[in-house]
Amino acid sequence: MRVGEAAVIDPRGLDELIRLLGDLGYETKGPVVRDGAIMPGAVRGVEDLPAGYQDEQAPGHYRLRRGEGDSLFAWAVGPGSWKAEMFSPTEELWRALVHGDDVSITEPESPVAPLAIIGARPCELAAMAVLDRVLADSAVPDPHYVARREGAFVVAAECGHPAATCFCTSMGTGPGVESGFDLALSELNDAGGHRFVLRVGTERGADVLARLSVAAATVDDLAARNQMVSRAAGAVHRQLANEGLPALLARNQEHPRWDEVAERCLACGNCTLVCPTCFCSDVRDTSDLSGEVRRGRVWASCFDLDHSYLHGGSVRTSVSSRYRQWLTHKLSTWWDQFGTSGCIGCGRCIAWCPVGIDITEEAAAIRETDGAVHAATARGVGPR
Repeated sequence: MRVGEAAVIDPRGLDELIRLLGDLGYETKGPVVRDGAIMPGAVRGVEDLPAGYQDEQAPGHYRLRRGEGDSLFAWAVGPGSWKAEMFSPTEELWRALVHGDDVSITEPESPVAPLAIIGARPCELAAMAVLDRVLADSAVPDPHYVARREGAFVVAAECGHPAATCFCTSMGTGPGVESGFDLALSELNDAGGHRFVLRVGTERGADVLARLSVAAATVDDLAARNQMVSRAAGAVHRQLANEGLPALLARNQEHPRWDEVAERCLACGNCTLVCPTCFCSDVRDTSDLSGEVRRGRVWASCFDLDHSYLHGGSVRTSVSSRYRQWLTHKLSTWWDQFGTSGCIGCGRCIAWCPVGIDITEEAAAIRETDGAVHAATARGVGPR
């Protein structure tokens, strides 16, 4: 098989692929059922994947239920993204031990085994590409991210069952995928049987596939794959109007909607924790009586009051200013910094917001009342 070509495998063939990647030295991870949700976890074969599970999502709502079928990817996305595998929630940067006048510094070792991701959604591939721009392709790359990302083998799984919170079609990030993967799966479970159209994205993917027994994809298989993707795209009803959006938000910094959403927002940071592209972090130092000092990095959120702390206090003291910072960075100033949107349309922030705040609804509300200001703003008062 060559790049761009397609084959067909059944669930037994997928099991062989997962086990082969393990035999090749990869740490194989994919979607598993954990704590009532679909989460990334260790997979050693098809038996570890969420067979028959489906998800139900809405603003402030997520439920996982067991269906009657045996499909492995009949769900959208869970709260955990692949970001955590590349950009860890907690990371030791270095430790130092002080003995009198001597100081010895050690850094943690790089991961021993490269990662093989099984079943990454198209929107998650888009999120990885966004993080690549931020953490790998910047003037000062993050060595910890790069060490995990460079060796990763990615098996994508196209989305046939989008959630009500998804808006990937607005962002051009799904439900199908054409790049960013080594191999891409399209699950079909119809009159033709339970099978996967498997497309080759890289030479590395072709080399792995050459070790498996596969059948060439037929015209009917490819047509069924195209129909699956088309049906999924038609099932995405939530939309985000992107035309002129960065400029729209930039000129509405004092819009009354920021105060209105702040009346509901808990500033809990759930949206940033589940977001597959948010990358803010804090650096923390700890020490003990032995003389050892540790420096570590932890995920942070722009909803934290201390996130904007400067000498004398925080810059963004109100919830409205913190929500405004998050949304306008995600949809507007991210373009200035990285040449792309910071949103990939996965809808996680909508489903996992405790009060169901919808990023698409907030952007639409500002668009509908472009230029509106508080009477108080005219007196020099606005979100800060």
